[in-house]
Parts: sequence; C-alpha cells; structure tokens
Amino acid sequence: MLTFRTGIPANSGHVAGVKVAIHWFRADLRVQDNTALHAACGEAERVVPVFIFDPLILKARDTGAPIVGFMLECLRALEAQVRDAGGRLIFRHGPPEREMESLLRETKATALYFNRDYEPMARKRDAAVTKMAQGLGVEVRSFKDAVAHEPEEILKNDGTPFRVFTPYSRAWRAMGAGKALPKVPFPRAAEFAQPKSLALPTSEELGFKVEIPLPKAGEDAARERLREFCAGDLLRYAEARHFPALGASSRMSPHLRLGTISPREMLGAAEQAAEKHPAARRQIDTFVSELIWREFYRQILWYFPHVAESCFRPEYDGLKWENDERLFRAWCEGRTGFPMVDAGMRQLNTTGWMHNRVRMITAMFLTKDLHISWQWGERYFMQKLLDADLASNNGGWQWSAGTGTDAQPWFRIFNPISQAQKFDPEGRYIQQFVPEINLLTYPAPIVDHATQRLKTLEMFKLI
Repeated sequence: MLTFRTGIPANSGHVAGVKVAIHWFRADLRVQDNTALHAACGEAERVVPVFIFDPLILKARDTGAPIVGFMLECLRALEAQVRDAGGRLIFRHGPPEREMESLLRETKATALYFNRDYEPMARKRDAAVTKMAQGLGVEVRSFKDAVAHEPEEILKNDGTPFRVFTPYSRAWRAMGAGKALPKVPFPRAAEFAQPKSLALPTSEELGFKVEIPLPKAGEDAARERLREFCAGDLLRYAEARHFPALGASSRMSPHLRLGTISPREMLGAAEQAAEKHPAARRQIDTFVSELIWREFYRQILWYFPHVAESCFRPEYDGLKWENDERLFRAWCEGRTGFPMVDAGMRQLNTTGWMHNRVRMITAMFLTKDLHISWQWGERYFMQKLLDADLASNNGGWQWSAGTGTDAQPWFRIFNPISQAQKFDPEGRYIQQFVPEINLLTYPAPIVDHATQRLKTLEMFKLI
C-alpha cells in the first residue's frame, strides 16, 4: 500500500453500500480507462461526474489561453461521452473545497472518487477537499491514473528517490506498465437530487482569448492520433524525431496533459506495434523512453517540490543572470537573428506547440546565449503551450539551463547555427516559420554565440 504525504488515502478495499458517489474529473478527461471512474461505476448505485473550474488555476500567471481553449474542447467532447454512457457531466466554478462541499450536500453522496495529481498546488487542494469530505462522513478514494508508476513505487534500494534518469528508467522498465481498463456505463439505480450545473463556458467567459487553431480534442481524437502514429512515424521514431521538418513527433503531449488518453493505453499501443513490427523495437523503445522522462520529472516534482520555484541544485540559485528585457522580448517574438531559434518561437506562438529538439535549442539559447533566467522562459512556455505541464516543462528547462538533474550539465551549450545545419539541413522547417530568412528584412544576430558561450562557462565556474 502507498502512503502519500498529502493525507490522501491510497486505494483501499471495496466500498460497501455506496448509493451515490461523485467522480471528480480533473486532468483525466476521458470515460475509458479512467481508474477512479471505473471504480466508482463498479461500486456505487449512482455516479455524479463533476468538473470544477478552479479560479486559482485560471488566474495563475502561468496559465495560458492555448491550454484553456483546448481543455474546453476536451470538456465538450467529454460531456458527450458521459451522456452517451448514461451520465450527466456537472460543471461548477469556484474554490474546489467550497464547490465540492455544496455538491456532496446537494447529492447526499457518501463517496468521492478522483485520480491523484502530483503538483504542489494540487496536493494542497486535494488534501483540503479530502479533509472537508471526511469531516462530512464521506469516504474519499484516490487512484493512480496519470502515470504508469507513482513516485513512491520506484525508489533506490535505500528507499530514496532517483535523481538521475538512466537508473530510474531501468527500474521503471523492470516493473511493467499495467493494462488499460474497459469502458463502463454509468449506474443509475439510486435516486438522488440532481445538482445544479453551469453551462460549459467559453474561453472568453473564463478571461482568455484563444488566437491559435486548436487540434481535435477528446478521447476519440486522442485514440485516432495514437493509431496514426503507431502505424507510421513510431516505426522510424529514433532517428526521425530529431528533425522538426519531418513532423515525426507523436503530438500526443496535449492529450496526455489533459488526460484524454492514459499512459497505459499509449504504452499498450506501443507494445502492440513492437509485436507487429519486431524490427522496429529500438524505435519504439526510444518513444517509451520519452514517456518515462515524463514520469521521472513527476517524481522529481513530488520529492523535490522546491523545483517549481527554484533550481533543483540550490547552489545554482546564485547564478547571476543578466535578464535583459529587450533581448527577452526578441526571443519571445522570434526575432533573434538565429533562424532555428526564431522558427521555434514562431511555431510556439502560432500553433501552441514546439518540436522537442527545438524546445531544447530555444531554451538553451535563452539561458546560455542571452543569459536570461530559465524561469522567464519556463513561464513563457507555460503561457503558450497546448501541453503546458509543470513537471515536464520545468524539468526540460532546468536540464537545458544546466540547473537540473543531469549529472554534468552546465558545460553543454548548443550552437544554434550548427544545430540548424544538423537537424534542418535543407532549411524546410526554418522556411516554414521564417519565410523572410533570405531577405534583407531578417534581423542580424542579437548576440555573438562564441562570446556568449565563454561568458556562460565563466558564469557557471563561479558557482
């Protein structure tokens, strides 16, 4: 049994005699292979599915319009899925503790089900809601769902958490991943008072203006995209993933972020592809490694929550960043004079997504060429990404900046010119987002890479 420090109980035995239960949707916006929902539908006579718009999250400075817009489209799809399964999705807006107490009283529910979240603010929220519900005599059940393996399931032999990815990955792979759960109908046996519900709001009503095209949303769209990927680009993933012009990325990260598909289903699909195409096993193992990175960074956030605000290695909090706002704005707008960097930033600004190789290039350029704090870039990415995820975004930025979990990170400095020559040799990706590349209107480089590289080395040596 797992014991989580939030005060949330781990899975216990069958809950007997539950007439009405609430399932609290959060970052698990699907009906199929939803661990907590599956348990609720199997144990209660009536299940009330609920989503609460949390003002603290909506007003946070790193919450951006792209992910809010995509979330609303996912909720629209989920509302239909719940209806088709025999339920009615309830929407509320307000502090979760207050809204959940109201819902528990209105429905006379005796059990609350939800899937666990690992971010610091979510842990506080869930602990508060749990305490309130238990004070009302409500059974609270939380479940593992967003990851294949939770932080306390993969530890070193001495019981301490892994700080380096490679040994963590070996331990993760040794455990297996579990199987996806089937879709279940919503039980309707018990009578209950139907709670009040808001209509699904628009992004403008929530205070956001979405200015990018949104991808297809919902679990059907996620499953369709996964099928396409497993039949094509997955089979060449190890090599093709580095070249942004090839478009060989899975593009599943926004779906994973909002839980329109589970990691179990993705891992199962990857394994089926490996069985069908044994010659592609290395390619598929590389993709699985990317999913393991996602869970590694969640473990880091769980055991070292200070990373949400500061460097993983506290000594690097003393780095003297220059934080030139003029240079930062040029980076944000994609007008640094370094084509690969500018292409990546323009892709982010116009699509809400950026190729992973280019994420590393742009992040390393901001921190090690412009000498601007990784925290500035981390927040900008969170505001712009469809897949804005605290653990993965923070982990990636600290890795690029040299302040994170890598064993010897600080002297790794990408040359943005040679990176473009190696990974976009024909310039197709750059031409797509920087069409003026060969015109006189394209800006000159705002810094000299060789000079800035030497300054970076000296800056880290002082630490």
